[in-house]
Amino acid sequence: MSEEISSCNHKEHDKNSYCVSIVPIFNHLEAAELKEIVSTARSVSHPRGQMIYRPGEPSEGIYIVHKGSMRIFRESSGGKEQLVRILGPGEFSGELALFNESVHDAYAEALEPLEICMISRESLQAFLLKYPQIALKMLAEFSSRLATSEEQAARIAMETVETRIAMYLAGQVEAWKNACIKLPMRRKDLASHLGTTPETISRKLADFEAAGWIRQTGQRDIEVIDLEALLLV
Repeated sequence: MSEEISSCNHKEHDKNSYCVSIVPIFNHLEAAELKEIVSTARSVSHPRGQMIYRPGEPSEGIYIVHKGSMRIFRESSGGKEQLVRILGPGEFSGELALFNESVHDAYAEALEPLEICMISRESLQAFLLKYPQIALKMLAEFSSRLATSEEQAARIAMETVETRIAMYLAGQVEAWKNACIKLPMRRKDLASHLGTTPETISRKLADFEAAGWIRQTGQRDIEVIDLEALLLV
């Protein structure tokens, strides 16, 4: 029995080690420093569709995606969802808990079978004092998120729906380094992200396909045939 427990603990440590090491705010640390952080992480698994947290619940630390993806979204008083962002492996949420005791102001939902590792506020605050470079990395991450949000808001205000969808597809081609891409979110979430409706997303993708610019091979699988044409939309 002791050997089995030891083996399980070893697997848990390996999982946490990989989870923490791929996060940009930690991956610059030395092996010994990384090991110290890994020792405080806790792994949690969630099935697809499960809520990780809801508005009003205590924010206890940061949630780092190890495998799978989760979406952060808000809900209006009328029940309309607004996507905040989609998180994949190496990305994290819950950072506001680092600065004060607070509650979540959004929902977090597993988009697929999800594995996350959690680091408590107390542990991470101690690491920030001990390793100031983590704080600098976190500021860089916050700046990047703010720039992305401002860029997205500007596009919604200034560009047509066709252009926003075309630019999004072009960005995915660049991210995947391949003409065959898989949309990282459902069309409902993509519509929220781009400031339109799921019906408009479907209609415009059909128009792009009819023009010979893309080929839809699945609900979320798309082959970009003519990238130059998309960039000119």
